[in-house]
Amino acid sequence: MPIALILGVIDIVLVVHAAKTGRFAPWAYVILLIPGFGALAYVLVELMPEWFGSYQGQKARQRFVSAVNPEGQYRALTDQLAITDTIANREALAAECLELGKFDEAKHHYEAVLARPLGEEPIYMLGRARAEFGLGHPADAVATLDELRRRWPDYQSADGHLLYARALEESGHTDAAIEEYKALASYFPGAEARVRYGMLLDRLGRRAEAKLVFTDLLTHMRRAPKYVRKVQAEWIGMAEKALRG
Repeated sequence: MPIALILGVIDIVLVVHAAKTGRFAPWAYVILLIPGFGALAYVLVELMPEWFGSYQGQKARQRFVSAVNPEGQYRALTDQLAITDTIANREALAAECLELGKFDEAKHHYEAVLARPLGEEPIYMLGRARAEFGLGHPADAVATLDELRRRWPDYQSADGHLLYARALEESGHTDAAIEEYKALASYFPGAEARVRYGMLLDRLGRRAEAKLVFTDLLTHMRRAPKYVRKVQAEWIGMAEKALRG
């Protein structure tokens, strides 16, 4: 049997499978428009992670689908919200809007959730602050996070704390930002908080202090496992560049 015919049969089988399992878009188009390679991508990205339950495979699938059809999930969540306007559906759409940079829409959804009787939760207020920061309104983000801390003093979020420090910095409150970055440096997972701390010190002319922050970070990262260094490669590179500068 000619190879072209075999590949054609495989493509048809996989397109049928994609349709039956709710994956028709975008996979049917990928398989048909890129003969052979499209089928291989479908097997590697969709079927193998499903067969073996690989976390890395699932992440790869999400990245591939997002690259091929970046707003597919957004449209699906929008349709879902139109059918059933629940807090869970609206929050899911708001989170997707943040991922896509649709900050104005994200803020609208978070505010709608917070206005509901069962929607007064710190995680939703943190979402609104993220949207405000993304819109280029750091002072609004600071005010929102201050309100969050007032209403839920026991709520803890390393990412929220980092957002607060960044919003303080962006709104011109550099002394307060330095204090927050300093606190973050002692517990924030990953290198981002310490790199941002060092960069702010450097920008303010406190070069010796910045150098200590960067040197300590790089020493710590050299002792970290290889996979950690790989994940933090961007921030490690920024710290090295800052030290050279």
